[in-house]
Amino acid sequence: MTRSGTNHIHQKGFGGVEPVATSTLVNGHFPRRRGLIILLSSLGGFLLTVVWSAHFVDSVIGDNVANTILGHDAKGEPITGIAAGIAFAFATGVAGTFTACNIAAFGAVAPLLGSTGSRWSRLKASLKPLGWLSVGMISVSALYGALVGIVGTRMPQFSTAQATAGTLNSRSIQTLIVFGVIGLVMLYLGLATLGIVKDPFRKISQRHPNAPMVVMGVLIGGFLIGRPFGLFRKMFRDAAESGNPLYGAAAFTLQSVGNIVIMALLFLALAHFTGGRLQRWLTEKPTRATVITAAALIVAGVFTFLYWDVRLLARREIIPWYPTAPWS
Repeated sequence: MTRSGTNHIHQKGFGGVEPVATSTLVNGHFPRRRGLIILLSSLGGFLLTVVWSAHFVDSVIGDNVANTILGHDAKGEPITGIAAGIAFAFATGVAGTFTACNIAAFGAVAPLLGSTGSRWSRLKASLKPLGWLSVGMISVSALYGALVGIVGTRMPQFSTAQATAGTLNSRSIQTLIVFGVIGLVMLYLGLATLGIVKDPFRKISQRHPNAPMVVMGVLIGGFLIGRPFGLFRKMFRDAAESGNPLYGAAAFTLQSVGNIVIMALLFLALAHFTGGRLQRWLTEKPTRATVITAAALIVAGVFTFLYWDVRLLARREIIPWYPTAPWS
């Protein structure tokens, strides 16, 4: 164990270079066909933008899940009071679980599954990255929720103005900027995992080895800042109209917690019920962890940037065309 808290694995990598872990995202074991991984992952992200149906994900899945949890029409029934708002926030967070950002974050966390000891030791070890992920996520969600409670009625997401062809309304501009940044950050982190670009956590991980997980949490929390999900906008407007920063912070935090709860349970199930087989499979050939992490980040980064920036511009007829499936 080095002073940085990351393992220097004494095994020769390609080119005879000894792998050196610089952070929890970059273990130093780089696969030989990195170009092919980048190509296939980028192609996967692009194809996902072609077939992705926001209506199906938000309305068919999201609305029905929220209706089931709340026991009433989530869109049609008004939010009456703080308690109802808190319940609405958590339920709609669960309804919006399966997003590219979440899948990428947990894809990056998956190689950090606990040790190969007892089930309890694996479970405890797996809770650590989830805890640090939550630190970043809750910090951003709570701060943004408090801001919404103070000045929300004057923020772009509060607007109900519809965009016309050839223009972007204020909500669309905010979405484009936020998701564009998130997508590019994920893409960069995926390339860093493969050793193509410099690890941005190389220095900070020497003192704070959990920094990458906090940043992944920040990305999940930041998802709320640009989120166009109809049920989220309803919660946003309720928090903004309340003028209560504490309510805004609590509602947005629970929205984010609900957003990751299913993925977190699946993650813990992998750690708890595989008997350490998955962890042994990853440690037998450390490049497997690299490929999983990099692919998850690159797919999500390419998807997020292309879908929320390039495809959005095409839908607003600002650029001439973007390929889409008939159902999307």
